[in-house]
Amino acid sequence: MNITQVAGGRQDFQLVRHMTVRGGQIGIGRRLTDEALRLGWRPRPVDPTVNRARRTWFERHWPQHHARMDGAAEALGLDPDQDELALDGLGYVPTGSACSALWVPPSASADGHGRMARNYDFFTLTASEFNGGAPGPDELPMAARPYVITTIPDDGLASTVITMSDLDGCMDGINEAGLAVTLLIADIENTEPPQDTTPQVGLSSLQLPRFLIDTCATVEQAKQALLCAKQYDHGAPLHYLVSDAHGGAFVWERGANGTEHIVEVGDGPLCVTNHQLHRHPDPMALPADTEETLGTYGRLRALYEHSKGVTMSERDMCDGLEAVRAPEFGPFRTLWRTVFDTTERTLSSSFYLGDGRYTDELVFSARRG
Repeated sequence: MNITQVAGGRQDFQLVRHMTVRGGQIGIGRRLTDEALRLGWRPRPVDPTVNRARRTWFERHWPQHHARMDGAAEALGLDPDQDELALDGLGYVPTGSACSALWVPPSASADGHGRMARNYDFFTLTASEFNGGAPGPDELPMAARPYVITTIPDDGLASTVITMSDLDGCMDGINEAGLAVTLLIADIENTEPPQDTTPQVGLSSLQLPRFLIDTCATVEQAKQALLCAKQYDHGAPLHYLVSDAHGGAFVWERGANGTEHIVEVGDGPLCVTNHQLHRHPDPMALPADTEETLGTYGRLRALYEHSKGVTMSERDMCDGLEAVRAPEFGPFRTLWRTVFDTTERTLSSSFYLGDGRYTDELVFSARRG
């Protein structure tokens, strides 16, 4: 395992590390767990019956993750078949976001490359402040130490992901086949703080994009994988923008009573913010924003107007996201912007260092090498 500091420093808001992990999935799981332990993660007690079912589900549907959990057991000196502790969810801060995203297919791209881009909007608070208390001694803000993780398994798809919280999950990711996934809050008006974060059977919100990155090469495979998967969240439902190297893209979201929705717009730009697209399919017929919506409707209208009927370069996409970047008020910022190039199999990101200061674009590849 190789870990390098690629952006920021201890005097900046964010210090970004890039971790590269190679080898078998068990060894990758062991190395990720070692780093999570260093960051303060510990396995959580869980109902043994539920945990046994969780491991069975992963073994059947996500064998890569199941093997990495065996690696976590090795790192902890535990029996991988024990049922009392959850050996995944390698988290080190709470999670959540607002965010805006845009997909431009090859047909609307200046150079023929399909690209997806997003703003990751989040709070600059510590976990204690986020929950209404005072920060503890030396407590860092929740998003102060993001990781870029490149995984190159002996058997399976290589990938690069960005996470601010879970070393075995992600917010952004792309694999060597060119499948890219990013997550956003799905219903900002009705999102509530989690009441119970106990692991359940299936995919958590942050595991879902990693699951697709590990197991799928195209959007058609991703659709089938999601329709067959068991999913859950902890009071903050997310939706996901998925695209591939063949020019396909869709948004995956769940509605009332667990209904599942695949939202597509054909061969054109696809804009996503923080409301359910299946309920508001027309970008020009959206409700007015309120204090609770964090500008989700206005941001989507702005992205749509910026991208409709035009050919866009990567710079044009970044300009569109710049126009809807979170304003620097209170404890809320755009903490990074990512551009996914599904042709080149890269993601490039600019990270927040402090008021008005961002890093240059840092480019990371999902290809082997």
